[in-house]
Amino acid sequence: MRLPDRLLHRLVLLLVLFLGIGSMPATLVGEDEEPDPDKPPVEIEERSSSSQGRVTIGGMPVEYTVTVGDIILRDDEGEPKAKMTFVSYLRDGVEDRRQRPVTFAFNGGPGSASVWVHLGAFGPKKALLDDEGMPLGPPPGELVDNEHSVLDVTDLVFIDPVETGWSRPVPGEEGEQFTGFTKDVESVGEFIRLWLARNDRWASPKFIAGESYGTTRSAGLAEYLQDTHGMFLNGICLISSVINWGTKVFNIGNDLPYALILPTYTATAWQHGKLPERLAGDLEDALARSEAFALGDYSSALMLGDQLQGEERRRIRSQLAELSGLSEDYLERADLRVDIYHFAKELLREKGLTVGRLDSRYTGRDRTDLGEHFEYDPSSAVVTGWYVSLLKDYLRHELGYENDMVFRHSAGRQVRPWNYHEDESRQSYGSNAYANYAEHLRAAMHKNPYLKVLIMSGYYDLATPYFATDYTVDHMQLDPELRDNIHVAYYKAGHMMYVRTEDLIKFRRDYLDFMSDALTTAD
Repeated sequence: MRLPDRLLHRLVLLLVLFLGIGSMPATLVGEDEEPDPDKPPVEIEERSSSSQGRVTIGGMPVEYTVTVGDIILRDDEGEPKAKMTFVSYLRDGVEDRRQRPVTFAFNGGPGSASVWVHLGAFGPKKALLDDEGMPLGPPPGELVDNEHSVLDVTDLVFIDPVETGWSRPVPGEEGEQFTGFTKDVESVGEFIRLWLARNDRWASPKFIAGESYGTTRSAGLAEYLQDTHGMFLNGICLISSVINWGTKVFNIGNDLPYALILPTYTATAWQHGKLPERLAGDLEDALARSEAFALGDYSSALMLGDQLQGEERRRIRSQLAELSGLSEDYLERADLRVDIYHFAKELLREKGLTVGRLDSRYTGRDRTDLGEHFEYDPSSAVVTGWYVSLLKDYLRHELGYENDMVFRHSAGRQVRPWNYHEDESRQSYGSNAYANYAEHLRAAMHKNPYLKVLIMSGYYDLATPYFATDYTVDHMQLDPELRDNIHVAYYKAGHMMYVRTEDLIKFRRDYLDFMSDALTTAD
């Protein structure tokens, strides 16, 4: 039976409308479109902006070229996978740049852009704070020349790992392939390889400086660069180190962190006048007493668990109260085990104050004195509020790199969950255990006995306690002949010790001594 022309026309029209509407979301969003074989792929471009600068360091003028740019990471078939952004500083007037040291630096997180090592520690510009690292006025503050920069001695390259800063996977690529220990090391290692090749710097002495999780990354890079690219480093600087995570994770059944953080509790209580008079004089003396108790009686007491009772428990509780600044009643209710978040809230509770996690010299005030944990980290608030906006303005206004994409100073959920496991082709130091990457560093030092390591630790750092770092070094099972290759420096500040002027001066001196040692030919 033949349909009437009018009805047939209507059916065709409805079919066209139906097909058109069904295809609209794919056309608008572009996620379900079939690739057009005749259409060339979108080319991802690298771009950069360079300018000249001048800073006075040690009374001498240092002229330099600063570049903000991108490097595209590609797979073995040449397909783009991610774009990484960097800021480099090269001293001008160098006759043979291949002989000049270069330092690659980054922050941690995982998920932090390289803000603080850039504008606080190494770079020729810094955020202006007072001599103790406290704000001088309202945010965003002021960016000034850093007369304690190390640019006079080494070129500098600040790296933003993928998913931080403006570094991103290219369209169509998943971020998960970069958010884990192994893949992060591989991508940052590939960036370093490309930068060295493009700038003709393979013959330059090479240093890596990582802060916080950046020290975990550095430990992995040391061995990865050797094994994958034949790149033997001259030195690694670990700032506020954490490479054995079993020393800082306060899980039920893991008593190790409680002993290793006690000296930092002691330093914090000393700073805020919470120690008894006999311990309130010299800080180093108080720390020595705390370290001895932590390694001795306190560790033994923790090992006893529920068997610790009676007079011995009372003795341990009394000493722990003296060294931590906390009351015996609170310690008993906590079963002699206090993690950093409870400590930060409890130490100055009677004053209505909390202490900082990154730097316990800082104090803050919560909405209420109730609660077990602090609401925010007052030290983190300062190093965010007085650094991040200054960096964004500096990159765009002064260095001419315009980018409307969100600059992630802290990637947060974009890198969670982070994969701490090793690649299947390697022995696992993270599966079904606390991640411990000290083994990478040990292996790298055994393969390269000239590799020098500088560890920088702040006494007031609750996030990566200095005594936990000491413990990690002492348990590396390093060749005795190589133990002098590791030097540990201590500072009277916290996680970002360089915010304090006296420690920034020491920071520069320690780093330059470390570089000199790494470049000195053994007799």
